[in-house]
Amino acid sequence: MNVSTFFARADRTTRASFAVRICCFTLVTVLLTFSSASVRGEQVLLGDPALTSGVPGSGPISVPQIETWLDDEHNFTELTPVLPLGLSQGTSQITGLNENPLTRAKIELGRQLYFDPRLSVDSTVSCASCHDPSMGYTAQTKTGIGIKGQAGGRNSPVSFNRILSDKQFWDGRAGSLEEQAIGPIANPIEMGFTHEGVVKRLASMPVYAKQFEKIFGSLTIDTVGKAIAAFERVLVTAPSPYDYNEQWRAFKDLEPEDLEDDPELAELYAEAAAGIKSHPMSDSAKRGREIFFTEKGNCTACHVGANLADEKYHNIGVGMDQENPDAGRHVVTKELVDTGAFKTPTVRNVALTAPYMHDGSMA
Repeated sequence: MNVSTFFARADRTTRASFAVRICCFTLVTVLLTFSSASVRGEQVLLGDPALTSGVPGSGPISVPQIETWLDDEHNFTELTPVLPLGLSQGTSQITGLNENPLTRAKIELGRQLYFDPRLSVDSTVSCASCHDPSMGYTAQTKTGIGIKGQAGGRNSPVSFNRILSDKQFWDGRAGSLEEQAIGPIANPIEMGFTHEGVVKRLASMPVYAKQFEKIFGSLTIDTVGKAIAAFERVLVTAPSPYDYNEQWRAFKDLEPEDLEDDPELAELYAEAAAGIKSHPMSDSAKRGREIFFTEKGNCTACHVGANLADEKYHNIGVGMDQENPDAGRHVVTKELVDTGAFKTPTVRNVALTAPYMHDGSMA
């Protein structure tokens, strides 16, 4: 073997090794995270429509349909969620599953509650009224609109990718998704009900009463929150052209000879190539990526991680010129430094979620 051949092979090995390390990083992260937490039950890929398709059939759900659904033990198998491409590096951020394990029965009950306006005092407002899936799981109004057309004080945050977030609401006042889920019910502007009132109403409905009894053993405001939170935890964004582009970047410098002796690498290469071909990133988006991830835009000072949000609170001056500016996180912590600070929103699916900022002031 001559010297040039040796270094050519060494270079191919380095390129291939680098590609494998980058491509497998997400998989290893997922496996290590689940290994440390112990994988329980059945692994399911979030984003699979089957998870949120609900009870088979059409029209209002009947008691016999629910009884058949509840008799299927498969619906009570504990689920371990697997995040899709792009979000999977955030697996270690998942919280709440020990206290509120996922099952299909629980997700389905949460789905029914999420879309049911009877959770509001006058049966006009549901969770989906302000967090509509057809509008990117938010609303296209400046602020949320509650019962009797009342306008809330803040823009409706998105409901997707909440599985990657512990604190909820713009000011982080809810310490869990379960706590967040029941907050609007008792808010006089949003749903205008009471926790006692909504529990009594749900208990009077056989379809709900049977589900709560079988799934939780009781119907309380806490189990209402657990059901809605279970549904919200499986709402995630699908891989975007950006995600396929990032996957391909690990392979783009490989040569055909790098794949000759490594079938596994060749398979990963083919998968990445197919992804970027079917979901190409536009030239303008690539230019935007260059600005976003460099000092030119410095967007990653806040928008980082799998969900492109740092889960922290920042005062960037929005709304501070108002006569009575929203104090933001300060209301929760009472710390002066948190005055006017709000939680960083994700920019995933941002094209669908206008208007922007905590006050909906930018469209």
